[in-house]
Amino acid sequence: MGMPCEVNTILKLTPDQGYPPQLEVSSHHSAHKTGYRLFPLDVPLSLVDENWLAHADVVIEKLTWANQMTQLEFKVTRCYDAPFHTR
Repeated sequence: MGMPCEVNTILKLTPDQGYPPQLEVSSHHSAHKTGYRLFPLDVPLSLVDENWLAHADVVIEKLTWANQMTQLEFKVTRCYDAPFHTR
């Protein structure tokens, strides 16, 4: 029997999932995604909004799976001067 999971190397969030209302370097945030997802830990990933615009680099510090949800805790490590399309 297998466990369905998705591997992600970009953190794409909507406001409902926990996209931070304001991005500041060194700020900590939490978010959630439906389903079980794998993310690299302790390495910078692009934080992308619902329009696929990258605004910052974040480092995921904690990932928890429960009840078909992935809970994340992350820290902003760099804010971009201008957002850019990732798609």
